[in-house]
Amino acid sequence: MPAEPDARPTVLVVDDQPAMLNLLIEAFEPTGFNVLVALQGEMALRMIDQITPDVILLDAVMPGIDGFETCRLIKRRPALALVPVIFMTGLTETANIVDGLAAGGVDYVTKPVAPDEVIARVRVHLANAQLTRSAQAAMDASGRYLLAADTQGHLRWCTRQAARLLTQPSPGDRLPADVAAWLQARSTARREPVPDSITIPGAEPSGQLEFTLIGQLANDEMLLRVVERDADQDLDRLNARLPLTRREAEVLLWLSRGKSNRDIAQILDVSFRTINKHLEQIYPKLGVETRTSAVALAIRALEGG
Repeated sequence: MPAEPDARPTVLVVDDQPAMLNLLIEAFEPTGFNVLVALQGEMALRMIDQITPDVILLDAVMPGIDGFETCRLIKRRPALALVPVIFMTGLTETANIVDGLAAGGVDYVTKPVAPDEVIARVRVHLANAQLTRSAQAAMDASGRYLLAADTQGHLRWCTRQAARLLTQPSPGDRLPADVAAWLQARSTARREPVPDSITIPGAEPSGQLEFTLIGQLANDEMLLRVVERDADQDLDRLNARLPLTRREAEVLLWLSRGKSNRDIAQILDVSFRTINKHLEQIYPKLGVETRTSAVALAIRALEGG
């Protein structure tokens, strides 16, 4: 189980060289760390079934499963998603560094290691991890349905509420194919703008999951909100709260879900021209002039604002 907040931080060192293990034990223990050691990736995985370290120092080249695969297996465990993994290795090619970061590592130090430098890096990553945990705990406590994913659609982390909607995924899992494709499209330059949200079928027959881009946390990390929608209930809500006809509310509902005019025409089985005429009536009724403003009003109405 994880260490108590006021306990000495625990570092797990995974390396098949006893001399390296002894060097790091002698360096870390006098500076206020508990040190656990493992000679192989398999041994490390068994250890973390019993205790969650605060940080992991991981050799990339070991007998059995290598460090890169060990890191990938570690990061698939939800309890370890925010534990920093720092690679230690004699491999210095750029491709090796990229492999380590892609596997889930946060840093990469080359051998022979300088213990003081490693300790300094560990302290920085521990502080960053604590800030992330505090922020995520605050989001969990506030009931937010938030998640972060890379531009290829792989989950980085999510709040408990979002995990429930996504049927308890693990970090590294790929989001639904349509959502992954949408994220990839958002990350590349295109002639036509990509909508800020996408809606996919949910678990219930009339249910929908709406993913909305909130912002970009890093070059390869997108912050998203996921909301469970019921098409019939949402349509009733819009129709009751906005001065629109039932069909106009239906057009606005699909507009708020990121659908293009042509998509809405296909969904409602009407002509593209008919959708444009509905929008010409919707905008003045809502007192807006743009699609973005209309969508903003619809979202506020759906959320009860």
